[in-house]
Amino acid sequence: MTRIRTATALAAALLVAGAAAGCSDDGGTGAGGTETRNAGTETRNAADAPDADVVPAATSSSAPAVDVKDGTYGKTLVDEKGRTLYLFEKDSKDKSKCDGDCAKAWPPFTVKSTPNAGNGVKKDLLKTIKRDDGSEQVAYNGHPLYRFANDQKPGDTNGQDLEAFGAKWYVVNPNGDKVTSKAKTGGGGY
Repeated sequence: MTRIRTATALAAALLVAGAAAGCSDDGGTGAGGTETRNAGTETRNAADAPDADVVPAATSSSAPAVDVKDGTYGKTLVDEKGRTLYLFEKDSKDKSKCDGDCAKAWPPFTVKSTPNAGNGVKKDLLKTIKRDDGSEQVAYNGHPLYRFANDQKPGDTNGQDLEAFGAKWYVVNPNGDKVTSKAKTGGGGY
């Protein structure tokens, strides 16, 4: 775990430098700030974000689905492979404000066909929106959905409550709301 965090911090230094050089519209990305997580035991900042040069820009699914899994943060949305899906607080309803280096660190959940609503997903909240590049991104309850490049396996939530690219990122519950704290009971693994 220490080796992963060290590699992440080194890679993030390059990302922060690149983002600072190309950043002009949000007055700062929060990259220099440190925050204390809800549990009060872990400190996170934008240095936990991945290196934009080694992360794919977006991930497109040919058989897309949004499912619900029970984990550390209770019931949350995941893609068809069990990877955690996030919302970005800077986005507006049905409009992504994450592109460039942001979309490299937080690959938009893009699709080539209509996504399927898995068990526990409210079909009427699930749709796609058109991104500025013309691709179709999955949205839930008006929130464009993203994966986090530092989530290495199904169930990882390394992007939860992280501030990067001008706002915070959160996992999403089946009602389409951001989740801000860990589940009070159990929360099984994946």
